[in-house]
Amino acid sequence: MKRQFPKYYRLLILFVCTVFIAFTGQVALAQYNYRWGNQHRQQVEMIVGGDFVVTMNDAQPVIKNGAVAINNGKIVAVDTQDKILAAYRASKRLPGEGKVLMPGLVNGHSHTAMVLFRGLADDLSLQDWLQNYIFPAEGQFVNENFIRVGETLACWEMISGGTTTFVDMYFKPDVAARVVERCGLRAVIAPSSIDFPSPGFRGWDDAFAAAVDFVKRWKGRNPRIIPALAPHAPYTVSPEHLTQAIQAARQYDVPLTIHLAETQTEVQDIQQRYNATPVQHLENLSFLESRVFAAHVVWPNESEIELMAKRGVGVIHNPDSNLKLASGFAPVPAMVQAGIQVGLGTDGAASNNDLDMWEAIRLTALIHKGKTLDPTTLPAKTVLRMATLGGAEALGLADKIGAIKVGLQADLIQVDLTSAHLTPLYDVISHLVYAAKAQDVDTVIVDGQVLMSERRVFTVNTEQIRREAIRIGEQIQAELRPSN
Repeated sequence: MKRQFPKYYRLLILFVCTVFIAFTGQVALAQYNYRWGNQHRQQVEMIVGGDFVVTMNDAQPVIKNGAVAINNGKIVAVDTQDKILAAYRASKRLPGEGKVLMPGLVNGHSHTAMVLFRGLADDLSLQDWLQNYIFPAEGQFVNENFIRVGETLACWEMISGGTTTFVDMYFKPDVAARVVERCGLRAVIAPSSIDFPSPGFRGWDDAFAAAVDFVKRWKGRNPRIIPALAPHAPYTVSPEHLTQAIQAARQYDVPLTIHLAETQTEVQDIQQRYNATPVQHLENLSFLESRVFAAHVVWPNESEIELMAKRGVGVIHNPDSNLKLASGFAPVPAMVQAGIQVGLGTDGAASNNDLDMWEAIRLTALIHKGKTLDPTTLPAKTVLRMATLGGAEALGLADKIGAIKVGLQADLIQVDLTSAHLTPLYDVISHLVYAAKAQDVDTVIVDGQVLMSERRVFTVNTEQIRREAIRIGEQIQAELRPSN
């Protein structure tokens, strides 16, 4: 035993040394591989994941366990999470367990500051609502502070619901643009011009001059803010002024939006005045072209649908507002079939009464099935596309937003899938269209900047703006005292 112990001891020492050398070698190799891997992985600003990545890109429509690499506000890679993490490293990561990653929603038609008139006048026809309630209230209360508070309140609501781009057709565009700069959203800001007095203006001439001045000052100033022109509607703007508006849009190369064929009353009015339907009236003025996107378009005939498709006019469908004001059912299936780029919008919160794009998505998918008596009408994928890439196409922004695709801006949202109403899951697109709600949006990113995470909005002082909005509402209530 005395002679065997030293031998055993020596073997034990040899074994320990061998294990130690092997271990340190593995550690050194791991450190080398880590350094080599980091050196050969591209540095990006952010990696965002999702159990499902719904891209709106036909080349890779839905990626399970996917991720997106973002740098300088743009999407630089889209793939499975394993491949993204193998090729990229980021200073910030947003995990995607239990979430869908998808493009942000595009609200193609709103009057955002009108959130301060939410519930002021309900259950009325469009003309009664406008002429006897909204126009007088705007004349009395709309000023710069009203727009600042209303626009900020609307941004809070839209960020909370996953809208990343919106169209604002309203007044005081400089105030609205500054709010959008602060809140971080992307917006087409189109100051409304009309032939009769409006807040701050005597009529068309000064209102339109101010709109053109806004376009000249803001074009190219901020990539998230696209200035545009917005003659209100064919029944509120003369042919001469409509022609002036489209010529200015061409001159300054900006979009133009307009309410069009919204009600049967409008169709009858334009027919009596100009012996043409609203769409044909604009065609007679050489108004229709691809820079134009029209809101509502509830009452076009078949030839007008073909004409809009031929001219490349975008259409924004507003199902909530059209239903509430009993304007009718827009022939959206026929417009989509004709090749018109159709997006979705909420309209203003005074006629909706919210800025909830998920509600617009679900209504669009449902009401046209009921109207056509065909459950295959406007399937879920088509409607979700209308709320994202379709809206971007209608606005002329599909080269920037609307899909998760390399080279586009990183305007993305994560939708939480863990709620009861989203469990279990068989088809992610079906859930997004028929079951998801605004409250399921967890994260909002615009231009690569996180505006909301875990439902906390970072770019709006929500408590302050709520207090200010309540004060304005109390003032309106006290001065107008609308009957209940």
